[in-house]
Amino acid sequence: MAKKPLLLDARLAGATAAIVSMGAAELLAGALRPNPGPVEAVSTRVVAYAPTWFVELGKTLFGFSDKIALLVGTAVLTTLIGALLGKLARERMGFALAGIVAMQAIGFVAMVSDDNGHAGASMFLTIAGTLLGFVVFIVLMGLITPVPKTSQDKDSDISPTNPPVRRRTFLAATGVVAASGALMGVGGNRLRDRGGDNATAAKVTFPPSPDAEKIDSLVDKANSSPVAATEQITPAVVPNEDYYRIDTSLFVPNINADDWSLTIDGLVDNPMTLTYDELVKRSTTIAPVTLSCVSNEVGGPLVGNAVWQGVPLQELLEEAGVKPEASQVASYADNWSCGFPTAALDDNRTALVAVGMNGEPLPNLHGFPARLVVSGLYGYVSATKWLRRIELTTLEDFDGFWIDKGWAKIAPVKTQARIDKPLPLEEFDSSQPIDIAGVAWAPSIGIERVEVQVDSGPWLEAELGESLGPDAWRQWRVKWEGDKGEHTVQVRATTSNGEVQTDERTAPAPNGASGRHTRRFISL
Repeated sequence: MAKKPLLLDARLAGATAAIVSMGAAELLAGALRPNPGPVEAVSTRVVAYAPTWFVELGKTLFGFSDKIALLVGTAVLTTLIGALLGKLARERMGFALAGIVAMQAIGFVAMVSDDNGHAGASMFLTIAGTLLGFVVFIVLMGLITPVPKTSQDKDSDISPTNPPVRRRTFLAATGVVAASGALMGVGGNRLRDRGGDNATAAKVTFPPSPDAEKIDSLVDKANSSPVAATEQITPAVVPNEDYYRIDTSLFVPNINADDWSLTIDGLVDNPMTLTYDELVKRSTTIAPVTLSCVSNEVGGPLVGNAVWQGVPLQELLEEAGVKPEASQVASYADNWSCGFPTAALDDNRTALVAVGMNGEPLPNLHGFPARLVVSGLYGYVSATKWLRRIELTTLEDFDGFWIDKGWAKIAPVKTQARIDKPLPLEEFDSSQPIDIAGVAWAPSIGIERVEVQVDSGPWLEAELGESLGPDAWRQWRVKWEGDKGEHTVQVRATTSNGEVQTDERTAPAPNGASGRHTRRFISL
């Protein structure tokens, strides 16, 4: 009867085969862009079907690294399953090989679940990864199958399990092969990140805008105001590289603009399709707009102001001819959808199909080739990046990605003010006035006044920075002089329609956090 391989070595063989199988598929996926690899595809399915508490737990534990944590977790789990298959192979090699097929089949189903037109490439990745996993598994298991003693070994001290030289060969081979599999996976991800929009973006020339001179003048005034010069205050316009990023894409899509188009259809009289060049030529509207994520805690960083350039959404919808029964604007990207009521556009708020951000083509990270920017609505119902389709539908017939997970369908941004300075428990010299400063926003309404209160003292009206318009946040500052000791400061904003920011504290779910931001500082 054939001898059984050692248990630990069998697990190492199974884990190594899983790493190589994943790595090969990821490398091929990178070479065959834009096809997703199995790790990305499975992780995306986890995001799509996981309960809200699981997604929010990931954000809480890992913050901006939650996507990396999910990808690593998926890879680690697959490796552990491979180790279990190695253990199973000691008894039933056929079952273990069937397990490798099953793992790749799960990856294949995840890769084609969105009907992205890459089923053939996904099948190729699956077959290639499976075959390579088979080869590695069988070879490594062969190296650790114990060799019976020969007649020459009977009087020696060599163990009847596995000769030392043979096991050293197995361990060396395992290390080299596992490292190669990991490098293939990393290489595949790097290939997916290459190029893409660079050649197209470099050639983009935006058409002249009638508002460009006015907006540039406002931004210059905002940047040169005394409030803007306050140490630690967030800029009036956040640079592209510093702008917050929140989305469900585990890897940043790398879309070739020459092959991209935007479709507008559904409950419209005249369905239409626009190429990237056509959209750019019509992008003469420039507007500063503050966007905020619904997951942003009071005082959190998931908010930012930028100057966007694009085509008014209302203009495009007018051309398409929206039917009277349409009550929702739905928008789609790969693995993503969202929607907001058509009534939100009745007040002529700023709503753009944007192709530019702060004077440059949209960066990949923020939605190239095009995205939606809608003032006054949280991003999860409106701010679709990597936009491919806009559909006119009804509120009853469509729910966006996050609605099924318990988030509110109607999601106007809540008025907020944030303290940038002082930092938590920051220390100051009490002989000098202390700057208390930050930003406040109520997009599509505007900020009229900001006030701060230190301890239980009177509310002090803040000096406001230059207004970039009702859709953009405003910087604010108060110079405070007071006693030595530890103090608590809170801030509140008042909108241009006279609404004072509430002090009722609520969590982000289901429709955005509310409450007043507070900080403690020390005056020495």
